[in-house]
Amino acid sequence: MPDFILLLVLLFLLAIVGWAILALTIAILKWLAVNAITGLIIIGVLNFLGVTHVPINWLTLLILAIGGVIGAFILIILSLF
Repeated sequence: MPDFILLLVLLFLLAIVGWAILALTIAILKWLAVNAITGLIIIGVLNFLGVTHVPINWLTLLILAIGGVIGAFILIILSLF
């Protein structure tokens, strides 16, 4: 009987840890998506207006996802040189 209770407690703790990891992962992905979208909007508007030409590729998207608006301005400054 005690082994069954110990297994039940272990499964309950594993479920809590799994839920915490899933919630944290979703929160981080939301943050990265918001940063990437705001950076892409800034880069897209400035590319459309002809102010600068920053190519949109995986590296640019990664910089925008991590840096957000600051990453967009860094890419703009780098494209001017």
